[in-house]
Amino acid sequence: MQAYTYLIVDFACISIPFLASFYKKHAFYKEWNAFFKANLIIALLFIIWDSIFTNIGVWGFNTDYLTGFDIGNLPIEEILFFICIPYCCVFTFFALKYIINKNPLEKTETGLSYVLILVFITVGLFHTDKLYTSITLLSTSVFLMYLKAKKINLAYHYITFFLILPFFFISNGILTGSFLVDKPIVWYNDAENLGIRISNIPIEDSIYGMLLIFMNIELFCFFKNKKAIYK
Repeated sequence: MQAYTYLIVDFACISIPFLASFYKKHAFYKEWNAFFKANLIIALLFIIWDSIFTNIGVWGFNTDYLTGFDIGNLPIEEILFFICIPYCCVFTFFALKYIINKNPLEKTETGLSYVLILVFITVGLFHTDKLYTSITLLSTSVFLMYLKAKKINLAYHYITFFLILPFFFISNGILTGSFLVDKPIVWYNDAENLGIRISNIPIEDSIYGMLLIFMNIELFCFFKNKKAIYK
């Protein structure tokens, strides 16, 4: 079973959101067309990024916990990560629209965005020698600036991210060797990050996750709204 560890993490993450997608009153499966259109584009971008960073040793994978099926230089489990995690997050975003009528972040999301943009740009520019830090933080700040320039309210984006964080720390904790495994499934070259870790998880992972989530949500909304226009 050890060789299926990463695969089990992927399927464990998506299992409940997948089953909940068939809830009749608000069925997320009816939005699969918009989701998979968005996810295919964003996943491809992140897979290219992932492949380059793997190739130059920013991070890598422990084959003891992998099935051995690779696409290019990436294990199939890593490819599935960019489908399973966005699915969970976009499903959560979709569900929260029905569950929460008054978002507590409605009035603070703009201020929060500007603070994050400032912090990410500052840290990213001061650490251009660290690829994971600089590229992740600067890319996220640029995307946040784009969203605010488009006057997009990010209240539901943020609350989705904050609600996902505990599950992110559990799944990423397993992948980085914090909990169930003796050695990390995914290892990181600390010369390319700040060396600040939450348990074994590099702090950059949370910002990387934010970018992945926000890009999937935003493109999902684009395709969903485009479908609504043509109905």
